[in-house]
Amino acid sequence: MRAYRLGIFPWFSEGEPILWWSPDPRTVLFPRELKLSRSLGKTLRKNLYQVRADTAFQQVMEGCSQPRPNQAGTWITENMKQAYCTLHALGVAHSVETWYQGQLVGGLYGIALGRMFYGESMFSRMSDASKIALAALVHRLDAWGFGLIDCQMHTPLLASFGAREIPRSEFTRRVAELVNYPDVPGPWDFDSLQTDAR
Repeated sequence: MRAYRLGIFPWFSEGEPILWWSPDPRTVLFPRELKLSRSLGKTLRKNLYQVRADTAFQQVMEGCSQPRPNQAGTWITENMKQAYCTLHALGVAHSVETWYQGQLVGGLYGIALGRMFYGESMFSRMSDASKIALAALVHRLDAWGFGLIDCQMHTPLLASFGAREIPRSEFTRRVAELVNYPDVPGPWDFDSLQTDAR
């Protein structure tokens, strides 16, 4: 938690052990800059999926740890799963899950400190499932007054949602302010928590 408060996160590069990282520049998403593609907006309007928060944290971590194409390994080891599940029990780590006909089909997890959210990983078993979870998360964080979502590294997917790079100096300055706001207590419930959580 101290590392996150300083804008540092655990990660690995292929063939290397898990280390602490603080890249420059840093990819972030300002909640009010969220962009939704037409196709995703169309999917959302169909209401085929249900989005929940903090109901299947360990399952989301398992989904995120599964091997991916063109990726030799994962940093989400058993020890890391245990560490983040402990943070979840403390109300610091959160999951957002996409469900289809009672089955978990996608989601994401991350860390929330004050009004700062650190995205860690996403997974999808159906088309757009992780995107739906991300869109729901950003809308809720915006309503709660969160100022920034840490996306860590640039990817085309995150860029399509409006994520952009900022200098590390700006990132750490914003983090230092946002982590000192009161926390939104966990577990999160997207159905009952309202915008007065500010």
